[in-house]
Amino acid sequence: MTLALNKALHLALVDDDAHSARLLARTLAAQGAPRVEWLGDAEEALRRLAERLAGPESERPGLLIVDLKANSTATRDFIAATAELTARAGLPVVAIVPDTGAADRQPLLSAGAAAVFRREAEREAYRREASNIVGFWARNQRLDAVGM
Repeated sequence: MTLALNKALHLALVDDDAHSARLLARTLAAQGAPRVEWLGDAEEALRRLAERLAGPESERPGLLIVDLKANSTATRDFIAATAELTARAGLPVVAIVPDTGAADRQPLLSAGAAAVFRREAEREAYRREASNIVGFWARNQRLDAVGM
């Protein structure tokens, strides 16, 4: 019976650093997240995200995580560029940034992020923040997503 559950359930990650993407995917999995699909950097992710969201609902991610480091506004710019697409699909988007002071959070929230998480350097703090992301995802699951 468990095998009949939505096997396509996954999170999507936009990250312009392959090492960072692998580390976050492993850390999220260790915290109880489902499969994490790395969509690549901003340019590649725009294309792949549009494909995923145009396909069947069972192929859509349950959460989009954006962690771009190309410049100080890369994450905000990506979220703003995809805001209409993700809102139409009902896809929650979260941002990961080096600091989460109010001045840093507000532009991301205004661009369309549902939540902002901090990019931590210390291992235990990094794990806690990954756990917070998994908790956010779990709280935002659609109740009808099972068995799609």
